[in-house]
Amino acid sequence: MLSRVLKTSDPLGFAAARRRTFLTAYVLIAVLAALFSLGLIVGPTPLSVPDVFRVLSHHVFHSALPHHLITADAIVWDIRTPRLVLGVFIGASLSVSGAILQAVVRNILADPYVLGINSGASTGAALAILFGVGAGFGAFALQASAFIGACAAAGLMFAVAYSAGRLTSTRLLMAGIAVGYALAAVTSFLIFASDSAEGARSVMFWLLGSLALGDWNIALALTCLTVTVISAAFWAMGKHIDILSIGDDPARTMGLNPDRTRLLLVLMVCLLVAAAVSMAGSIGFVGLIVPHAARRLVGGTHRHLLPICALLGAVLLVAADIGARFLLAPQEIPIGILTALVGAPFLLLLVRNMAGAS
Repeated sequence: MLSRVLKTSDPLGFAAARRRTFLTAYVLIAVLAALFSLGLIVGPTPLSVPDVFRVLSHHVFHSALPHHLITADAIVWDIRTPRLVLGVFIGASLSVSGAILQAVVRNILADPYVLGINSGASTGAALAILFGVGAGFGAFALQASAFIGACAAAGLMFAVAYSAGRLTSTRLLMAGIAVGYALAAVTSFLIFASDSAEGARSVMFWLLGSLALGDWNIALALTCLTVTVISAAFWAMGKHIDILSIGDDPARTMGLNPDRTRLLLVLMVCLLVAAAVSMAGSIGFVGLIVPHAARRLVGGTHRHLLPICALLGAVLLVAADIGARFLLAPQEIPIGILTALVGAPFLLLLVRNMAGAS
């Protein structure tokens, strides 16, 4: 309804916004392709462009691979490519989740981790790393334990927030913050209760975020599928999200049940964030800053905003992963440190603009 009204009342403005969205998307796709290519080349072991091209050609077009490129093949195809693919989908999922939450709770400072899901995933990961919980999942014990922890945190948050058949924005935020702090305390207790210094170091590294779990396996495939399906569903619901972001009373006037819609959207966000955090740990600020940057580029209509959020988040996380592997090579920096270095100044600028507007 909202987009139909916009088309009717301002057809030229709607067409211009659509052209701007397509142009921005083309530019971001080109930037992402360039960064993805750079990510295959740079790292602790730098490779030449021809060698990377021969490796990719071998796997895509089944061309012959020279014997001296066997090591390069393992680096490019088995290590760098899957982690860059994971970075694309994790960046997209966190950014899209942030845009949805900011609309649902009508708070520009909301981000995916305000729901406490990352704290639940961190608790599950700590149990797996320090105490061997989830060993029955074999090689996927860490991812599975983190995902189960994230889902458990989401369930606890809903149990606290959902009351009398309603899920209000304020109750959702307060419940998420409370659950997040409680589970963060549990994770800290597990670290101190463990007698493994190396295990504690591994947990702390995971808490700061990394794409090191990227590999050609079922976990990566499920993550990519989850992000794609849920993001497409969000895009299809873009008109409903636009209406909900205006307010509950206008939504009811337009025939939308705000409580039911909010519940469905938050459930989908929880699943999306759980999939992302279980694979990459806690990577902060992406879901907070990217939606604001995307709105400055294409406006607030979610059919235009969400694709740009996904592309911009992918660009940011792939760039951060390149920096994480390159800046202190051969040592890898936790990717969450770099996103915080970018996000903190942006947040300060946002607060400053809010103060100026008031």
